[in-house]
Amino acid sequence: MTAAISMEGLTKYYGKTRGIENIDLDVQPGEVFGFLGPNGAGKSPTIRVLLDFIRATAGRATVLGFDTRADRVAISRRVGYVPGELAMYEKMTAREMLRFFASLRDLDDLGDAEPIAERLDLDLDMRIRAYSSGNRRKVALAVAFMHRPELLLLDEPTSALDPIVQQEFYAMIDEVRNDGRTVFLSSHILHEVERIADRVGIIRNGRLVVVDSVATIKAQAVRRLELRFAEPVAADHFSQLPSVIDTESLEDGTAVRVSVAGSVDAVVKAAAQFETVSVIADEGDLEDAFLTYYQDEEAGDAA
Repeated sequence: MTAAISMEGLTKYYGKTRGIENIDLDVQPGEVFGFLGPNGAGKSPTIRVLLDFIRATAGRATVLGFDTRADRVAISRRVGYVPGELAMYEKMTAREMLRFFASLRDLDDLGDAEPIAERLDLDLDMRIRAYSSGNRRKVALAVAFMHRPELLLLDEPTSALDPIVQQEFYAMIDEVRNDGRTVFLSSHILHEVERIADRVGIIRNGRLVVVDSVATIKAQAVRRLELRFAEPVAADHFSQLPSVIDTESLEDGTAVRVSVAGSVDAVVKAAAQFETVSVIADEGDLEDAFLTYYQDEEAGDAA
């Protein structure tokens, strides 16, 4: 099966300034892929190279089987794109702007734009210059989704959207997945990616440092277990166990807080040696895993 997106050694430098460096990645048809990283990590340059808005310094990429440099027009007809920074035709109404994009895509009408606008609570007959930043983002989503593209490239798509509209956006992404279409979502809103993505890639300083399922990466998050015992138990009993990164005695010594990065199996087995009254687990999420991974990588760089 041809990958929806394929990158091989993809690199972009602006003079001596790094954009992205040596990215190898395949995104499969039908999956929602989250592309994670803080501002300046290289998320937006990656998308711009895929759309041939900028040219790679080295490496190559294909989108839906088309070469990004040779087949830009074929790609643009099949892709829906929401940029991180919006530039719009200020004097147009949203309806006029949608009609313009419909003509570029050879649509007979506005495609799905009107029902999408209704879902997002967007008035199509106001001029763009009168819109708030949230309504401008809704227009961008309508432009991206209106022609039912095979692939959606979304760069910070929910920026400035209120929580109710965000939930509608998540429903739209679920529908795209159910149709067997593909989403490449760049974001630094980690709970959003955790909600909708199948796999994620973390980019740091222009390099892709990990790619895996959301569940697998979450398993690397720091989790905190509060263990309560019938009698005092020394925190040192847990401090040398695999995956344990910190321990702390609580109250009169009958409770121990253990911070674990990875499997909690060794901690549970060690606790079973004593009369355990209760175990309270703080389940890690994608944000915890992301921060832990980033901190570990930065510590490695410093070393």
